[in-house]
Amino acid sequence: MIKIIRGLIMIGKPIFRGLSGLANQAKRHWKYFVTGWVLLMVAMIMLWGYSQGLFAIPNINRIYTPPNLSTTITDVNGKLLYKLYDGENRTWIKLNEIPNNLIWATLAIEDKTFFKHHGISTDGLIKAVIYNLKNWGSGKFRGGSTITQQLVKNVFLSRERTWTRKFKEGLLAIIIEFRISKEEILERYFNQVAYGGEIYGIAEAANKYFGKKVGELSIAESAFIAGLPASPSTFSPNSALDLAIRRQHLVLNEMVNAGFISEEQKKEAINEKLKVINNKQNIEAPHFVFYIKDKVEKDFGFDNINTSGLKIKTTLDLDKQKMAEKILTEEMAKISRLRINNGAVLILDTKTGGVLSMVGSKDFWDEKIDGKFNVTTALRQPGSSIKPINYLLALKNGKSLASTVVDEPVSFIIPGQKPYVPHNYTGGYMGRVTLKTALASSLNIPSVKILAENGVDNFIDMAEKMGITTWTPRNRFGLSLALGAGEVKMTELAGAYSIFANMGNKVTINPINQIDNYLGEKVYQKQIESKAIVEPEYAFLINQALSDNKARTPIFGPNSKLLINGKTVAVKTGTTNSLKDNWCIGWTPKYLVAVWVGNNDGKPMSYVASGVTGATPIWNRIMTNLLANEKDEPWPKPEKIVKTKTCRGEEYLVKGTEKTVTCPTPTQSLMPNQ
Repeated sequence: MIKIIRGLIMIGKPIFRGLSGLANQAKRHWKYFVTGWVLLMVAMIMLWGYSQGLFAIPNINRIYTPPNLSTTITDVNGKLLYKLYDGENRTWIKLNEIPNNLIWATLAIEDKTFFKHHGISTDGLIKAVIYNLKNWGSGKFRGGSTITQQLVKNVFLSRERTWTRKFKEGLLAIIIEFRISKEEILERYFNQVAYGGEIYGIAEAANKYFGKKVGELSIAESAFIAGLPASPSTFSPNSALDLAIRRQHLVLNEMVNAGFISEEQKKEAINEKLKVINNKQNIEAPHFVFYIKDKVEKDFGFDNINTSGLKIKTTLDLDKQKMAEKILTEEMAKISRLRINNGAVLILDTKTGGVLSMVGSKDFWDEKIDGKFNVTTALRQPGSSIKPINYLLALKNGKSLASTVVDEPVSFIIPGQKPYVPHNYTGGYMGRVTLKTALASSLNIPSVKILAENGVDNFIDMAEKMGITTWTPRNRFGLSLALGAGEVKMTELAGAYSIFANMGNKVTINPINQIDNYLGEKVYQKQIESKAIVEPEYAFLINQALSDNKARTPIFGPNSKLLINGKTVAVKTGTTNSLKDNWCIGWTPKYLVAVWVGNNDGKPMSYVASGVTGATPIWNRIMTNLLANEKDEPWPKPEKIVKTKTCRGEEYLVKGTEKTVTCPTPTQSLMPNQ
């Protein structure tokens, strides 16, 4: 092949000499003659190449396959949380979103005759051949590629500089021009071409270098970006800004020569001071971002999410996320002396099932605490925070909040095991108390007694019905389950307790509002899923007990951090006996906030990390912030609920259970005002 090319060159040299002499007399005819000669040479070599099997071309239908596209994850208001990509950070943009200034700048420097040729520019070819003949043996090579050829190179071919690749490029360019329109070629070009580093496509280039959307670029900025694809590394704004500016001036000159802009516009653009930035990608709500990534891959079957070009709009509210992160950081600093080095927060919109905030650890980047580990989706013992489910079952079994239970030392004899002897957190006993007081004040012994009546299997049944999936196998659990011995996920516990917030209806937790593909077509649109799980009267009673400040006063006092002044809020704390986990979870009809503090490695906290000194202050500040501009929203009273006088005064009861309420005899103790 080399011999043939050299022979053709030898023939061509005298032709060029002769033609040069006639140039002044027959310039137009000379151009056509040389053009015909070049095309004839190209055709001969291509025919020879085909006969030798050198120019086998790839499947042309690949032009319709989108390139690797970045997937964006945004919050509920469209604020970017993160972009996922694999090597090529690219966001697809339609041609009608690209301003004329940018199109003109690109055509001026890359392919002025784009709308006149059919894939190959004869002018470009002639200039390239003349240049290459003059520089034969120098190692310098000029291709004269059109935009169509550049698109072909990006989609189908490697970066190797060979004659074989060049002819494949030309042939494919001609075929592509017959397959798709000029506008489609331009759109694909602007989305395929490299602009430096991991930046591919014009949308990411505009954001990277100017922090703008493509439609916001000025003439000066458009010319700057249009000059980069020729050699992104040579003209890199980060390492060779002066060369990039000189290239921009060349683009502006070419725009004037092509008649795209005036000389005055060029001068204005040159005088415009460019504010080139290095727009590094940050990640917001990192635990949530990777939670979303996993969910999309599992639930929607995307195994290449990093290159799929999805636009995922989530339910997260970035303002609330930052508020929760700030409060967690500040409060954790106050309790570091308690041997607590980590914390987590989850905020739900109970009405929609949306995740408003997910803070999986105190600091995602802190390797000392294994900060990347997401505690909100991990298994942790809930301690006393699990008790509402046990009391719910008791109410469903016919008891009322006015029913009584004796809080006193007790030992449960279990065949083949050591006696189980539960203790209250305070170490004291309150005697006969109502179920309302026992739940609100988080007394351990009454809770174990109630579980013994309910039955462990029935308790697990109820928990699973509400969304707890982690209590398997069942035979490993006993009465200690009443005090939180069974590990749960914060996301599942929050989902279970949102049933109380929704008066018995389970609204499925769903952190994704919408998913679009790279063309803007909807892949998924959220539909709120709700199912009745608990009768509204029983949900109401649990809410009443846990929002009654008087009922929790015996243990927590009248002015604890469980109280949100002027607001009706149900709340439950929990601390494991081993002091490894400390919880506070509370809700209104609109919001649910769950907070955990502890240590990822399972080391116990200080003994003073109780239900009101660890997670609770964090919970209080977050809930107070959420409700600051909200009207108080008491729990709506269901039809089957009545208000009845009892030994302690008036109490809400389910119709038909009034007769089960009995007053203690003079020898029995009932805590006053309980």
